[in-house]
Amino acid sequence: MTNTNPERIKEITTRGIEDIIEKDSLLKKLKSGKRLRVKHGVDPTGPKIHIGRAIQLWKLKAFQDLGHQVVLIIGDFTAQIGDASDKDAARKQLTAKEVQENLKDYVNQIGKILNMKEVELRYNSEWLGKLTAKELLNLEMHFTDSPRL
Repeated sequence: MTNTNPERIKEITTRGIEDIIEKDSLLKKLKSGKRLRVKHGVDPTGPKIHIGRAIQLWKLKAFQDLGHQVVLIIGDFTAQIGDASDKDAARKQLTAKEVQENLKDYVNQIGKILNMKEVELRYNSEWLGKLTAKELLNLEMHFTDSPRL
């Protein structure tokens, strides 16, 4: 069971929040006591996690403190292909070696905010690395306005 204290739920859904899509649904789930899986993705495009990421990590920590499962998704695959899903243009493509170099200290950096012993750590290469080129291009068409091949 998770912490269903109304004041804690109010704080997690209002503090530092501009808007919540499906807010009523989230509130209902938080009040139910059911343990949620809260997912967040980070692409290792550089060796340091930008301080702006701390905002999302602190919100994840708040969910973690209420007893919810945090799932951190490391975009090791998307970092290599220059994913543009949330950008106007593609980012620089990285080699697998560059991605691994960038990842060296990520868990330690994130662990300054999250309890990493309780975090489920996943890498998006686990599923994206299994897709064919055609499947990847079809998926990409749903997430960016960049020119198609």
